[in-house]
Amino acid sequence: MTQYSMSMAAYCLICCRKIGTSGTASRSDRNWKDIGNIAKITGSLFLGGCVFITYEILALRRSVTLDTQAVQQEKVKSYIYMPTVSVEQSGFQGIANKERREPDRTVRNALQALAKLFRKPLHGVQQYCKSNVEDNDWALWLLLKNTQSLDKRVRLEAVQEMAGIHYWHDYQYRTVAQACDTRTSIGLARSKDIDLRFFLPPPTLPKVNYDYSIEDELRHLLSSLPQTELDLCVKYFTSLALRESSQSLAAQRRGLWCFGGSGLPYAESLSSVPSEKLEIFSLQALLKHSKVPTHVDKIVSKGGLQLLQRIYLLRKDSQKIQRSIVRIIGNLALHEHLHSDIVNSGWISILADAMKSPYVIQSSHAARALANLDRDAVHEKYPDGVYVLHPQHRTRQPTGIKADVLFVHGLLGAAFKTWRQQDRDQTLGDNASQEDEYTECWPKAWLAEDCPALRIISVEYDTHLSDWKAKCPVDNHRKSIAYRSSELLNKLKAAGVGERPIIWVSHSMGGLLVKKMLLNASRDEDMHGLVKHTQGIAFYSVPHHGSRLAEYSVNARLLLFPSVEVKELSKDSPALKELNDDFIEFAKNRGFKVLSFAETLPTRVGSMMKLHVVPVESANLGIGDLIPVEVNHLNICKPKSKDSFVYQRTLQFIYDALAAEIGKQ
Repeated sequence: MTQYSMSMAAYCLICCRKIGTSGTASRSDRNWKDIGNIAKITGSLFLGGCVFITYEILALRRSVTLDTQAVQQEKVKSYIYMPTVSVEQSGFQGIANKERREPDRTVRNALQALAKLFRKPLHGVQQYCKSNVEDNDWALWLLLKNTQSLDKRVRLEAVQEMAGIHYWHDYQYRTVAQACDTRTSIGLARSKDIDLRFFLPPPTLPKVNYDYSIEDELRHLLSSLPQTELDLCVKYFTSLALRESSQSLAAQRRGLWCFGGSGLPYAESLSSVPSEKLEIFSLQALLKHSKVPTHVDKIVSKGGLQLLQRIYLLRKDSQKIQRSIVRIIGNLALHEHLHSDIVNSGWISILADAMKSPYVIQSSHAARALANLDRDAVHEKYPDGVYVLHPQHRTRQPTGIKADVLFVHGLLGAAFKTWRQQDRDQTLGDNASQEDEYTECWPKAWLAEDCPALRIISVEYDTHLSDWKAKCPVDNHRKSIAYRSSELLNKLKAAGVGERPIIWVSHSMGGLLVKKMLLNASRDEDMHGLVKHTQGIAFYSVPHHGSRLAEYSVNARLLLFPSVEVKELSKDSPALKELNDDFIEFAKNRGFKVLSFAETLPTRVGSMMKLHVVPVESANLGIGDLIPVEVNHLNICKPKSKDSFVYQRTLQFIYDALAAEIGKQ
């Protein structure tokens, strides 16, 4: 013990003797014993003459939260998360006195700090510390340590346990937010019912140059991206965004302002429309660029993550804009070397919040982005247009995922709206009895509940009845069934489809894509897993032999300009007949189960016409069960309720096709 520490210990002894003289002799003896223990601990604590500095730092422990990774965070221009409370709110005046009344706790914290500083175990201290530490704080630091374990199983269990905690104090959540690593933050964000206090708020965004609007910044970002490896569609969207301006859009509207009475209110209402429309143009172009692997680094290096975050936070009233932005983040997350940039720019807290959205589309886009970031628990990657409906969170399913159920929509469909519950009959009024709440996506709400051991995936692709409505008029070569099936097959392969049993559920043209995908997979050795593991296919009004909608569109081609996909649905299409003949032979050889539903009610097309889009004879594949249903083409895949015949029959079909796998649960 140094001379300085000896003198300090002696000073403590003198002070304690004065205190002890006012008590009884036995109490004085006890004080002397306690003093001896304190002197031993104090002597080791005062190494280097740092006692007062260490003591005062510990006294401020409860008022200031320190980030042990501050140096590393400073390198990436991060920050320390400080609570914005006043001195009176924090109770600072009483902190020092309280700490001084707890020498035992102070010594223990000092020993822990020294042990961490010198990276050496202090023998005999571990049990002492554990017996005196508060349970919540001990659990916090133990869990934090385990989340960074080299053992993956330990890491995952620690994150799962931490995510289930809802009783901590505010400062404890903030401690975790600052101390946890990137991998832990992502794991927490993907946990069900997570407390958002686990996440740091987004850092302060760079100062805005008020000489430039957001649309100017978006155009500047687009113009800085490489011009190489661009297909015609990317070039189209980029040029569209760059050539438009708020002035040109305003000029297009100006001629209308003088009609319909006073033009001033109308003119004022347009002030916010052009900028939002331009942002959509630019985001569509940026979305295309985010799919080009050689462009993603440039998007990030040019400040794209911060710019997108600013727009996202400003456009809280536009689900379409926010959805497009999160979709871009999901594409960037496909590249692991960009994960640290995405995390450090503050996107985790935003995505975790979006996961809680009541809107299934918003939450599913966020779930896709986080799944692509979560390399500790997710092995697959989800390309643009492939969405996991269940499980969207890290699952606690003890038996794991047993099989995949894939939903493929048809003409004019989408990954979510095609599979919504049938719209309620408004004529029944508000007093109509509804047993269950309306769901925007029955596979996510109902099937996931009835079959929790399934991974439920829905895919999305653009389709159009007319080329007038095409988002990108120059990509007609991409609209054929052959091209789309090849593209979807590669995306599903990346998502790990083909590694476990598969059930396909398809509507309308989606069924033709499924047939084409399976035939393509049977001819590609790398794709044999999709064929080998396919157990069954459910077809909802699939036009195996053509559609009357195609006949109507072709006859009215001067009015509709039928799209490529519509033309392929014609009864006289050679490609459609060849596809059907090849698939029947293929399905018979494979022996998997087939279930087909057929519509029996006409569907309104436009305002003046009704027709059976897919007649019963066209919906009959020729193998498997065929069930006519008294619904139209749009509602054949939209059950009225969980008890409806279509849903229950589909559920039974899945059970039967996966009897071996589901029976093992």
